Amino acid sequence: MFETVVIATDGSTSAGRAVETALDIAERFGAEVHVLSVLNDANGEHEAEVRDALARLEREHDYPVTTVVERGDPAAVIQRYATDVDADLVATGTRGRDSPYSYHLGSVAETVVHDCPIPVLTVRQLAGEVESEMAADAE
Repeated sequence: MFETVVIATDGSTSAGRAVETALDIAERFGAEVHVLSVLNDANGEHEAEVRDALARLEREHDYPVTTVVERGDPAAVIQRYATDVDADLVATGTRGRDSPYSYHLGSVAETVVHDCPIPVLTVRQLAGEVESEMAADAE
């Protein structure tokens, strides 16, 4: 059912659950995994951190993954990359904290879900993780 899975991540805690969930799915189906991080002008200064997070992911998991860092508009790059590798599934994390109902996906995830021709799995961050990440962001 799933031969190729693209996991879009920014290396954040909120993306961690999406990575773990998508890797679990990929392992169950024996799928090829591409872990993609997209840097735009707003987060370009974090390239070293993103590359470190991807290297850590490769070291910490026994399952083989291809890691890729690209530049551009995150939603557009995710969709293009997934199409280029003929993905069967795109996975992304979402904080779900941007609306009063905690349903809002976040602008990148929402755009990918809306526009991507490939099925998209969004994995929501747990409430305790949201609070921890918000505290870390404030520091």
